[in-house]
Amino acid sequence: MRPTLDEYFMEIAGIVAKRSTCLRNQVGAVIVKEKRILSTGYNGAPRNLEHCLDVGCIRQQNNIASGTRHELCRAVHAEQNAIIQAAIHGVSIENSTVYCTHQPCILCAKMLINANVNKIVYGTVYPDTQALNFFEKAGVEVKQLTLNNPEEHD
Repeated sequence: MRPTLDEYFMEIAGIVAKRSTCLRNQVGAVIVKEKRILSTGYNGAPRNLEHCLDVGCIRQQNNIASGTRHELCRAVHAEQNAIIQAAIHGVSIENSTVYCTHQPCILCAKMLINANVNKIVYGTVYPDTQALNFFEKAGVEVKQLTLNNPEEHD
């Protein structure tokens, strides 16, 4: 069965997530405009810093609940890395759609809103309802899409 465009780009986000170096959640993001991939990102330590895979997770070590105290995480979020990659390469993401394996947090939501992203499609719920409130107030379309078995598609 042929996947819809949303399913197609979500499957790609899942592949991107496999590059993640986070011990808690492997997250991937794909920024798309007019059926074309503009940028991708996955969560992991900033450039030239040790990865959590190598030194451990400070959030796990300190029992920090998911969805809280984002500033204590070593990782740059997948959405942030996708935005950064677009900026480095001079690619505008205005009026684009972001496909993300997980719902964006409030920090990423604010960045995506200011980047003038039109739509967010995510898979897994993240415990940060404030982000969804911000998207709604800013007029950003949000859709949850859970892929049960991506291998079913040809």
